[in-house]
Amino acid sequence: MTQVRRTTRRAALLLAAGLLAAGCESSPREPEGVPEPSASSPSVRKFVPGAPGAGDAYFPNYGNGGYDVREYAVKVRYDPAQDRLAGVVTVRATATVDLSRLNLDLAGLTVRAVSVDGAPAAHTHEGAELTVVPAAGLPAGNGFEVEVRYDGKPQPLENEALGEGGFMHTSDGAIALGQPESASTWFPVNDHPSDKATYDIEVTVPDGLVAVSNGVPSGRASAGGWTTWKWAERTPMASYLSTLVIGEYRMETGEHKGRPVVTAVSTRIPRGAADTSMARTLQVADYLETVFGPYPVGAYGGVVISDSRIRYALETQSRPVYSAGFFDSGENAGIVVHEIAHQWFGNSVSLQRWQDIWLNEGLATYAEWLWAEHQGDRTAQQAFDAAYTGSSSALWRTPPGDPGAAELFSESVYQRGAMTVHALRVTVGDDAFFRLLKNWAADKRDGNATTEDFVALAEQVSGRQLDALFDAWLFGTQRPDRPR
Repeated sequence: MTQVRRTTRRAALLLAAGLLAAGCESSPREPEGVPEPSASSPSVRKFVPGAPGAGDAYFPNYGNGGYDVREYAVKVRYDPAQDRLAGVVTVRATATVDLSRLNLDLAGLTVRAVSVDGAPAAHTHEGAELTVVPAAGLPAGNGFEVEVRYDGKPQPLENEALGEGGFMHTSDGAIALGQPESASTWFPVNDHPSDKATYDIEVTVPDGLVAVSNGVPSGRASAGGWTTWKWAERTPMASYLSTLVIGEYRMETGEHKGRPVVTAVSTRIPRGAADTSMARTLQVADYLETVFGPYPVGAYGGVVISDSRIRYALETQSRPVYSAGFFDSGENAGIVVHEIAHQWFGNSVSLQRWQDIWLNEGLATYAEWLWAEHQGDRTAQQAFDAAYTGSSSALWRTPPGDPGAAELFSESVYQRGAMTVHALRVTVGDDAFFRLLKNWAADKRDGNATTEDFVALAEQVSGRQLDALFDAWLFGTQRPDRPR
């Protein structure tokens, strides 16, 4: 395969980013029997449907266009005995175009009522697409609120790249997590990382069960055999980073540097390596601050689950979720480093499009290499050498800068992504490299970014033209020469 020249690829990626921001998808089917709302000044405004997809080339149906969510207020009640969930969610958003209707993502649950700014709204619900038609158009720049009441038996999702996720009933409760989608299995949402928002989450469960979610614990109240757990995530969060863990857990709470600390380990896991690994979270976060800059989210913690269907860890914001299998052989600080590093890269600095997943996984994997060096184990150079010489040919065939949807979590994204980071370090030198990491975390904090943004900043900080390096390491299909 001939390699696309960087200038051509850069233009193509910028075009793709523009389409993503615009939400360029075909309009959803008009709900039957529902008139299009009229504009108050039809000669001035033309109200149009919001797109039923965010325009992501890898996952065209994920997310929606035409509005920007500011906040979700999620209130759910879950009965594990019946595996039934009921919810009321308020979505506070701003129209980015003159909207006649908008879409939300909600899968496997039954919508009972929808209102917009307190007035009943017509709606249809087909598959995972909830189409909402307000009584009047929503002008661009204006804020609005959508309230959705819904219930049902939530369903898991099977993703070919990662495995099972979404909302999963467990022997003692439930787990909701997954990547690249999961939130839409338990609340209506604009389910794409390009639209980040803050969250208030209230979870009501039978007394005796723990209900853990994202952010700062905001209170707990019991009545009539049920307990409501309240959580507030005030740092803008991509929807796939939301989580809900319900069951029997050993919960530890505390405070560190003015932020709450909440860890929880399933009581089905014997005390030992999982608990001590969670106890390393603060040490890890403090070290990573020296490399990446100030810790970017409002709380610390982690959750270890025992369900055998989950064989991965996920950087759910402020409180990563870990499969128990990571600790079968003893304490595992490396996986904690990886997930805590994501609080900077993936969570605070989030993807604009899924193609750029290497920005998350490559930097988090490189954080593991830096941690090992910090602990007096092998150096980052030794880690690079081992990956470079010992990698399979498949790793070099898959370009981490454009792996394809089916290879989103491939070895190339992680290992070649980290090798790209190290090649950059060797090329520009430590001073420029570590300034770049801190500048990247600071400049893009609470926002979204692309590979093009990273390359531009690397060139700015280093004063060097780096197209050839990134072409070879991110987009080539053969093993590049060692960096010098």
